[in-house]
Amino acid sequence: MEKKRSFFERLAGSIRMEEEPEEPKKILVGVKNGNGKDKKPNPGWIEEENEEAELTIDVYQTPREIIVQTMVAGVKPEDLELSITRDMLTIRGERGESRIINEEDYFTKELFWGRFSRTISLPAEVEPEEVEATEKHGLLTIKLQKVDKDKKNNVKVKSI
Repeated sequence: MEKKRSFFERLAGSIRMEEEPEEPKKILVGVKNGNGKDKKPNPGWIEEENEEAELTIDVYQTPREIIVQTMVAGVKPEDLELSITRDMLTIRGERGESRIINEEDYFTKELFWGRFSRTISLPAEVEPEEVEATEKHGLLTIKLQKVDKDKKNNVKVKSI
């Protein structure tokens, strides 16, 4: 039985090719238990290649600064590492789980425990020495001073 051609097919003069519907591919990632070790994956599961989680971030600018914000709730400031170059920022840390609960006692386990990192290319050059990082209620705010390319410095020449 021939299906009715769509308006677009009639307009363009095209013919619909019958295709077998493709089954969606399922990719499941193994789950880490509370001590950071892999639980035994179920058959058919694909192991996660990267052992670090990636932080979600907001990046915006003011006339003089680039501001990066991310949630790091449950991480002590001393457990955070920031690496800054003129055009890149890397945030690393680890969220440790202090309680020990048997896996079979969980109903739902969605919180991430373990190492995380994020490296981003900055939209403008910054001064790596001019950085302010603060954490309040789990929100990490990093203020990076933009390089002022219009800044001029007059130098007097001395006679020796």
